Amino acid sequence: MQSYDFLKSVLDTITEHIVVIDSRGDILFVNNRRCVFGEKNSCVINEKWIGINYLKQCDSASNMGDDYGTQAAIGIRSVISGEEEQFYFEYPCHSQDDKRWFMMRVTPFTEKGVNCFVISHQNITERKLAEEEVLNLSRIDGLTDIPNRRYFNEFLQNEWNRCRRLNIPISLAMVDLDYFKLLNDTYGHQTGDDCLRALGTVLKKFGKRPNDLVARYGGEEFALIYGGVSLTQAKTLIAPLLEEVRLLNIPNKKSKILPILTASIGLSTMYPNKDNKESELIKHADDLLYTAKEKGRNQIMFANG
Repeated sequence: MQSYDFLKSVLDTITEHIVVIDSRGDILFVNNRRCVFGEKNSCVINEKWIGINYLKQCDSASNMGDDYGTQAAIGIRSVISGEEEQFYFEYPCHSQDDKRWFMMRVTPFTEKGVNCFVISHQNITERKLAEEEVLNLSRIDGLTDIPNRRYFNEFLQNEWNRCRRLNIPISLAMVDLDYFKLLNDTYGHQTGDDCLRALGTVLKKFGKRPNDLVARYGGEEFALIYGGVSLTQAKTLIAPLLEEVRLLNIPNKKSKILPILTASIGLSTMYPNKDNKESELIKHADDLLYTAKEKGRNQIMFANG
């Protein structure tokens, strides 16, 4: 019961990810759960953990713009210095297909005169998803049942920072309904509302990954965010949307294009870095949208930002 193998088997079996470091930040021990997670999720440390400096890894992530890396480094150092008895914080760690959150805890202990620090990572995804569901009620547009402008702003900022940290692209499509005012004037605002609801249902098909978002940007204008998606990939994803809108077959007899509802789209892709910001992506996509309208509507205009 007191053997090293027995205790290691216990630590390897528990669901928490465990790392033990010394006062310099060098890793002394890591349990199997953490190793397997690293291998499956392309972590910087995915093979030999012992001897790697954990704090340097946090600092490296921080230097790449990862705020969570900054918080982790500050918290761990506060426990090492004795400024804090323990430290914990919650952070997202989403994969390409799933949303995930973890809670990090740092607690000290001394073994044979050596100061050591246990860093545990507990999966709290189930709780965070429940909390997110409640929060989402304030983020949903009441008419279209898709995220509102407020949530769009939050999501874009977070996704922008993630893409900057990973040096991957982010794509934004701005969608506007053609001659929507004529539809409202001809058939009434109730019909216009029904039209917006129908479009909300269609748009839900175009944002299914954790790093995607479809939102009502304002009035008859909508936005789609694709994190980690190149312009070529985004064009493929967004291309069917025009046909989906036309297939709704919503009458708009005074439209100068077709006697049914159509849409125009501006699609832009950027690589976030220290010299640009998300507002530039919005402006570029918006400019492309207006170019699509000037060139006859019912089409997509696209370009890298």
